[in-house]
Amino acid sequence: MIRNLIIGLATLVAVACTPVTDKTVGDKNMTETTKINYIELPVTDLVSSKAFYAAAFGWSYVDYGPTYASFTGAGIDGGLDADSDRKPSKNGALVVLYAKDLEGAQVSVEKAGGKITIPIFAFPGGRRFHFTDPSGNELAVWTTTE
Repeated sequence: MIRNLIIGLATLVAVACTPVTDKTVGDKNMTETTKINYIELPVTDLVSSKAFYAAAFGWSYVDYGPTYASFTGAGIDGGLDADSDRKPSKNGALVVLYAKDLEGAQVSVEKAGGKITIPIFAFPGGRRFHFTDPSGNELAVWTTTE
């Protein structure tokens, strides 16, 4: 499992570091129109989820009613959705955060109530760990090897 994860991540890093040339479809520039723009995480408890991400990573929020809050300070805009038909998961897309201090990030995650699912491990070009948030979403945090 770890071997496949490392191979997949190495492939992702290689693809991500490959120069992208703009492609035009009709009159739309693909690199401007198809970027990931927003991420929504389904949560089971909005209050505890907001507290977790604020404590672990310093995110701040704008509330849009009792079941939705957008977050800022995460490197990409997104939201926490407590009224979604989607359910928190360890089996969907993996959101990967970056931290300069990986060990410090892991301590913050644990202190905030996150559960480490894969301890820190090395892969070509970096190190990372996986965790679940209080709702059960699995995310990862990585850093470069220097």
